[in-house]
Amino acid sequence: MTDRHTVLVDGLLTSYLEAGQGDPIVLLHGGEFGADAAIGWEHTVDALAARHRVLAPDMLGFGGSAKVVDFTDGRGMRIRHIARFCEVMGIEAAHFVGNSMGAVNMLVDATSDSPLLPARSLVTICGGGDIQRNEYVGALYDYDATVAGMRRIVEALFFDPSYPQDKTYVQRRYESSIAPGAWESLAAARFRRPGLDAPSTPSSARAYDRITVPVLVVEGQGDKLLPAGWSAQIAAQIPHGRAAVIEDAGHCPQIEQPEAVNALLLDFFEGILQ
Repeated sequence: MTDRHTVLVDGLLTSYLEAGQGDPIVLLHGGEFGADAAIGWEHTVDALAARHRVLAPDMLGFGGSAKVVDFTDGRGMRIRHIARFCEVMGIEAAHFVGNSMGAVNMLVDATSDSPLLPARSLVTICGGGDIQRNEYVGALYDYDATVAGMRRIVEALFFDPSYPQDKTYVQRRYESSIAPGAWESLAAARFRRPGLDAPSTPSSARAYDRITVPVLVVEGQGDKLLPAGWSAQIAAQIPHGRAAVIEDAGHCPQIEQPEAVNALLLDFFEGILQ
């Protein structure tokens, strides 16, 4: 059974889901407006908790966690926060699974000079390739905090057209996006001091040869935000990397095709434990 808790991490309120026992898994949700751990991993936590201790935090600025902004290093702030969250929760090593922004944050950390996340393996779901310049990406970045705007985000995220047509689902994400401080935290991240270099963008060009743990790179076959074949391109650059493509799925395969993704994850972790 999944429980929601809160904990202070360096004075910052951090909300998280927890379930199960055993080898720990940390789930990092995406970064679109309205995202949080519950929406991103509602079909994942219990399935993995049958064999593992699963923790899914709301990253800073999202869900029930503190609405704070670092105008010079927003991505680094969230990576450091998750690393400290793991310390506070007594996690010395864990399997990390990230979707979209969560996956990019994991790869940025793992390819850095001094990784902070205590990762024994990584699974990146639709995060790491070169973001396309199209109407769907525009819907994510130009969100105006309206229901219609959220419907466009949902259309961009999913392969199945029934998702943006589902008024209840769109409303749920919309309400999450307009919770106190939620829209402001994400929108403010675009601002930076004049003359300051722009933050690094999601890219397939990183020092992947630095990654020493097993990595599974997961692609949604119908992803509207990333080019086809990006997962194999990245996995080939990682010493212990492999790629997988989930059919009939967009940018959130763990939501659209949960049974396929959960089976893939459990098999991947089982292979590492053997």
